[in-house]
Amino acid sequence: MAHQTVVVLDFGGQYNQLIARRVRECAVYCEVLPYKTPLSEILAKKPIGIIFTGGPNSVYLESSPHVDPAIFSAGIPVLGICYGIQLMAYTLGGHVASPDSREYGKTDTYYDTSSVLFEGLPEKGISWMSHTDYIDRLPAGFTACAHTGSCPTAAMENPEHKLYGFQFHPEVLHTENGIAMLRNFLYRVCGAVGDWTMEDYARNTISALREKIGDGKVLLALSGGVDSSVAAALLAKAVGSQLTCIFVDHGLMRKNEGDEVEAAFAGHGLRFVRVNAGERFLGKLKGISDPESKRKIIGEEFIRVFEEESKKIGKVDYLVQGTIYPDVIESGAGDAAVIKSHHNVGGLPDYVDFKEIIEPLRLLFKDETRALGRELGLPDYLVNRQPFPGPGLAIRIIGEITPEKVAILQDADWIFREEVAKAGLDREIHQYFAVLTSMRSVGVMGDGRTYDYTLALRGVTTTDFMTADWARIPYETLDIVSRRIVNEVKGINRIVYDITSKPPATIEWE
Repeated sequence: MAHQTVVVLDFGGQYNQLIARRVRECAVYCEVLPYKTPLSEILAKKPIGIIFTGGPNSVYLESSPHVDPAIFSAGIPVLGICYGIQLMAYTLGGHVASPDSREYGKTDTYYDTSSVLFEGLPEKGISWMSHTDYIDRLPAGFTACAHTGSCPTAAMENPEHKLYGFQFHPEVLHTENGIAMLRNFLYRVCGAVGDWTMEDYARNTISALREKIGDGKVLLALSGGVDSSVAAALLAKAVGSQLTCIFVDHGLMRKNEGDEVEAAFAGHGLRFVRVNAGERFLGKLKGISDPESKRKIIGEEFIRVFEEESKKIGKVDYLVQGTIYPDVIESGAGDAAVIKSHHNVGGLPDYVDFKEIIEPLRLLFKDETRALGRELGLPDYLVNRQPFPGPGLAIRIIGEITPEKVAILQDADWIFREEVAKAGLDREIHQYFAVLTSMRSVGVMGDGRTYDYTLALRGVTTTDFMTADWARIPYETLDIVSRRIVNEVKGINRIVYDITSKPPATIEWE
């Protein structure tokens, strides 16, 4: 598929995926590459523009990441953001210093609207700053086109060579008109035409899959999540009955979800195999409390069940995975700490008899995957499904898993999600769910005392799931949820609400 391409060079900043997402939201395709990528490889992609991301380093240190200076004379527009603007200035002969004052957070910023970056925008606005160093002497040929009270070069430009930079972060929503600034760079400097749409992607991908697969047999492990469901719908459009989807229901899904997944793929022309393996998984989990052990047991058992079912099919030509672009980026990060171990990349067995893996979503971010699902006609309840970990409710039940605990949590979680939707909050809160803790406490119901479980409710708002703030659910809604759960779900007598952001907490409890 031939699209105009922008290359985002990753220097280790916290918003790097977000930059790429914003470029895609402007209908321009982009790829994230490590800053160490040889210039020849970058140029081979024939990019219409290059964006340098932020990063935690100081450019004047020998150990800091740098680029081949020839990148600035390759005739391709370059935009530096935060560390990226400092790297550009430093490499081209400017000077970067560490001032007495630092800038973090929302900052009043003044823009020169004669600059192509700020054309059509207000002369003053709020930008999101996150820097210690700053540029105190510009390289030859550059002019400052934005400033703050303490930063003389909040943005700079060299229109003759199409080199630009922001000291602030235009990609975060805290920066007023930040997306418009990126759009100005993409369309007015790079000459973007906006040829990246999900309608176009679906049409081209379906055609390419048909050509590649021919009359071959295709196998997909369907979890019921957004990624694997969209991959299944895409392959169903491409090859229909040549596709077999194996849906391993491990008994740890949310209430009614297994039936919803099965209903969603009825009539798609594919072969759908549902394996109800709940008793098998719960048997393996009996007596296990450690969260990482639970994950590994579920992952291993999933592979065993998938292998057994795939052998019944016989030889297949292609194995499909619902890998999406953040999985690809994060899996190649190298130095990242293991926060959780249930991501998909490389997770399926290599002993299933197939000749090649197909990953039709590996270029897409989550929001693009959802948009593609809608384009393919999947129902909203599947496309808008909240992120749900592979181990399911096993990591939302603290401690040992039992059938009784699973039933309790399914019912309580259902009530919570139902009331959030009734209150019209389901689009405002990006993820919300219940957690069955291992703590029991004394309660009073009627004339008797109880000694039952404490249930925790969790709700967060986020733009990228890398960071998240706890959702301010109205007290009235929490009150209804609490009363309904205690009255309708046997085994719970106390409800608490988690008001911890990420970081320091993760979104999931285990």
